[in-house]
Amino acid sequence: MRRRARRILAAVMTLSCAVLAGAQPARGAAAPDYPARPVRWVVPFPPGASNDIIARLIGQKLTDAWGQQFVVDNRPGAGGSLGAETVAKASPDGYTLLLANPGPNVNNPLMRRDTPYKIEHFAPIVFLGYAPLIIVAHPKFPPNTARELIDYAKVNPGKVNWGSSGNGSSLHIGLALFQAATGAKVVHVPYKGAAPALTDVVGGQINLMYTTTVSGEAHIKSGRVKVLANAGSKRQAVIPNVPTLAEQGIQNAEAMVWFGAAAPARTPRNVIDKLNREINRALALADVKSRLDQLGLETEGGSSEDFQRFIDREAGRLRRLIQSGAIRTE
Repeated sequence: MRRRARRILAAVMTLSCAVLAGAQPARGAAAPDYPARPVRWVVPFPPGASNDIIARLIGQKLTDAWGQQFVVDNRPGAGGSLGAETVAKASPDGYTLLLANPGPNVNNPLMRRDTPYKIEHFAPIVFLGYAPLIIVAHPKFPPNTARELIDYAKVNPGKVNWGSSGNGSSLHIGLALFQAATGAKVVHVPYKGAAPALTDVVGGQINLMYTTTVSGEAHIKSGRVKVLANAGSKRQAVIPNVPTLAEQGIQNAEAMVWFGAAAPARTPRNVIDKLNREINRALALADVKSRLDQLGLETEGGSSEDFQRFIDREAGRLRRLIQSGAIRTE
């Protein structure tokens, strides 16, 4: 009898464990009431930058909608790779997200051999928007348009200094695209950030650089820099008289800084879809659109598949630059 009782008890315990296990979501699975606790949104750059402002703006709308805190966690370092690695290695349950950006999500994995993750280690949620790049130069730099810049660079080889926010940055990639499209040869001067590079353009230590209208607006209005071209797909409202590169006959050189939301790979589809719907709703709100306009951001939205296709396109452009030797890996 005792042996039989022990067998029955063991069977009951086994069944109970199975039921309890079935009631818990497996790794990568999500409970239907997501989010049931605070969500960490990792921004791989310091507080105060555009990435940080965007994450806090959208995060607050998600907090308001769902009653759970979306807490911004700034993790700067290694060109954005430090914060991105945190997300890539997090549990794929929807409670750790990334403010996606060209550097950490595309450029670093393709250009830096020591990047501890790959592009595929992230699941795209939604394309938030982008800021077109513009070419700004010191007022005394002779060229006034992109066409004049090309001609000037060709007759002054090695004398045109073009700054960027660092090797592999969006500003550097934009320069590489410009050179590949035009054949212009300039000297790339990488800085540790866009701000010191822009300071040196204003001071005349270097000739020109790519930046955004938000970063350069005060210097443009004061006349401390002049704008040679807009690398976006259309003219910008804040600089309506500045033609695009395409309008100046320069094709395949469109350049931008973009922003998105991403999660660790294998995050459940129902979580991705729920986040996508709510973020798209937030992007359409009047106060959100107004703030993003102030940042010079062209809002996008759309499906997670739309964002994936965009990332694939950007990665393809960078791979071609690397293969052609227009830009070097590290």
